[in-house]
Amino acid sequence: MTLYERLNKETESARRELYTVPQLMDGLSGNISRETYIAYLTEAYHHVRHTVRFMMAMGTRIPEDQKWLHDAISEYIEEEKGHEEWILNDVQAAGGDKEKARKATPNLETQVLVAYNYDYIARKNPIGFLGMVFMLESTSTQIANNGADSIKAKLGLPQTAFTYLYSHGALDIEHLKFFEQLVNKVTDPDDQAAIIEVAQNAFRLFANVMRAIPHEKAIKHAA
Repeated sequence: MTLYERLNKETESARRELYTVPQLMDGLSGNISRETYIAYLTEAYHHVRHTVRFMMAMGTRIPEDQKWLHDAISEYIEEEKGHEEWILNDVQAAGGDKEKARKATPNLETQVLVAYNYDYIARKNPIGFLGMVFMLESTSTQIANNGADSIKAKLGLPQTAFTYLYSHGALDIEHLKFFEQLVNKVTDPDDQAAIIEVAQNAFRLFANVMRAIPHEKAIKHAA
């Protein structure tokens, strides 16, 4: 079994948990308010703006025998630059205030997701961050386009309010193929275990990020 296959298998439970979060379930069917969508974008901004920084931190801490990863990290950095500004433009197009979103204090759950990754990179194993990459890109391919289509139809928002979701739905299909080839080159058992650990925890932490987004229907689901 390849590492990529192990990642899919060993994160199955955490992925299922994420996909039962009411905010995500309702988003996929378009049954959320404009305010909930803007709240989702705001939290997305506050973790996506760290993606390039995560990768830069990872790159500076990679051991000498893993320098082959630098080219892949450089490519990811180029691909991810500026995505946080796409999100803020979506906020504005959806009728929100992009500068208010930029300056907002993210929910604690979002702060924990960000802090966990910085801590893991600095204190445990920088290569483990590939687990976070797996969570983000595999989730995007599953939900981005479907969610955008449904929300746009139900709320009557313009295409320009979904730049982030649509771009990631398309981009991350290619990214995931690139990721699969990359991660399967990681042969050290400790590095493999770190990637799987971070992936499992990232799915759980992202589920908490989604649960914390204000959403009236979430109360009905819980009841």
